[in-house]
Amino acid sequence: MPVAIHAIEKALYRVFHNDFAFSIPAYQRPYAWTKNQASELLTDLLSFLGDGSEAVTDANPYFLGSIVLIKSEDAPEADVVDGQQRLTTLTIILSVLRSLASSESALEITDYIYQKGKKIEGKENRYRLQLRPRDQDFFRHYIQDEKKLDELLKLDTSRLTDSQKNIQINASYFLEELKPLSDQQRDRFSHYLMTCCFLVVVSTPDLDSAYRIFTILNARGLDLSLSDFLKSEVIGGIHPSQQDKYTRIWETEEEDLGRETFQELFAHIRMIDRKAKPNETALKEFRKHILFKKEPQEFINEILKPYSDALQILKRNNYYSDKEDAKIVNYFLRWLNKIDNVDWIPAAILYFSKNSHAPDKLKRFFTDLERLAAGLMILRADINDRIRRYGKLLTAIEGDVELYAFESPLQLTPEEINRIIKTLDGDLYLIKRIRQYVLLRLDSALSQAEATYDYPVITVEHVLPQNPSKKSIWLEWFPNDEERIQYVHRIGNLVLLSRKKNADAQNYDFDKKKKMYFFSDTSIVPFVLTTQVLQQSEWTPAVIEQRQEDSLQSLRKIWRL
Repeated sequence: MPVAIHAIEKALYRVFHNDFAFSIPAYQRPYAWTKNQASELLTDLLSFLGDGSEAVTDANPYFLGSIVLIKSEDAPEADVVDGQQRLTTLTIILSVLRSLASSESALEITDYIYQKGKKIEGKENRYRLQLRPRDQDFFRHYIQDEKKLDELLKLDTSRLTDSQKNIQINASYFLEELKPLSDQQRDRFSHYLMTCCFLVVVSTPDLDSAYRIFTILNARGLDLSLSDFLKSEVIGGIHPSQQDKYTRIWETEEEDLGRETFQELFAHIRMIDRKAKPNETALKEFRKHILFKKEPQEFINEILKPYSDALQILKRNNYYSDKEDAKIVNYFLRWLNKIDNVDWIPAAILYFSKNSHAPDKLKRFFTDLERLAAGLMILRADINDRIRRYGKLLTAIEGDVELYAFESPLQLTPEEINRIIKTLDGDLYLIKRIRQYVLLRLDSALSQAEATYDYPVITVEHVLPQNPSKKSIWLEWFPNDEERIQYVHRIGNLVLLSRKKNADAQNYDFDKKKKMYFFSDTSIVPFVLTTQVLQQSEWTPAVIEQRQEDSLQSLRKIWRL
């Protein structure tokens, strides 16, 4: 049965109303709007309102975007999927306006902040917006309840959380901007805010639909991610007495990895479990195939935390062990992180999490994983081929299959090896996706793995130019155009530069090119491949052929081809 989705434009006086009781779910991040975003909003609002020469009803309306809610049609309770930052900031503005208003106007504004309870009927105040449980008491006391703003502004910032600091700073900013206005100007602004500012309220009773809507809308601001929705599911399934503990674990892992990488983690967890491309929404696949297999605490303890810890080490190349093997592990992790895709990571996470205390095993595995990942990249395997291959590797790792056997998915096949050699022996420069990786890998081997490549710019350059000038020495060495074209894009004719290319210098004669182009500003060439060129007195077909043969032999040794 299709899920009902409703979208309607509402003025703010119809949003901060009995029709809605907004709650920010525990999985949402804390309030994060800074003074910059608060200032942008207030400046926009005052600009659209104008200088007071026209009636409020004639002022330009202001559109605040959309909010996405999980809400049934017949009840006001609404979980905010997207819109927390705007709803919270608008409530802070209302609180500031109330603090500056006359008694009569303050009562009206309070009604937009909370619905007053009735003692005789045993009804407590119902607040229009409830923040995450961690922040709600602070927000209610200092923002939603009356006459507490002065207390808020006097609080010691060093003792506040980040979200509480943002609330305090933004309240102070709004007070600073609105206080100099006259009572009439503030009343006019309040009137405009509530009647001429609009939100599109999108609601659905289903979390899956809300997630889909949110993804499609790609809502502005500090948006949610798959991990936020999964946090709601997982933390919500834990006994309340343990929720704070596991929320802290979850948020610590997110903080350690960084939000973007933490989001990637869930794609890797999905791949480890499913071993195939997704055929449903990620949220649905997690619910259907992954979350039900373990209790929520077990998912965090046995999957989320160890996989997150593994990913952090993999991304930062900082595996530690008192054995020399750790240095080699980190060496190969650095190369893996230069691969042009991340499809190797799920297998790396799974193997690392099973063998983190066995550096000798990790050394052997990551040596061969880099070989496989580099080989697939050189062969330009598409995403479907890569996922199938890494899916088989994940199955082998889970089953404790011998990974170094001839038929293992970790090992390149003879047919793959032949194709890799053919590619490396061809016009490598024309394959932009792989040329720099191959040359850096070769350079590293020639430097006995001592070189580092932390340069802001690395480029690949021809020694023999693609278009040599007439009467140049190049045409004496390569008089035949067809022969020259056979050499120009091959490994034997390529070098690395730690600077941008100079279009004018590319066609210099060999001696001038060595002096003016291949030397760095410090006269120290950072690449062994480039140093080799500087040692040559001429650059003839025989020199390129020998260099081609030597380079291929080195690459065959590096990757056991």
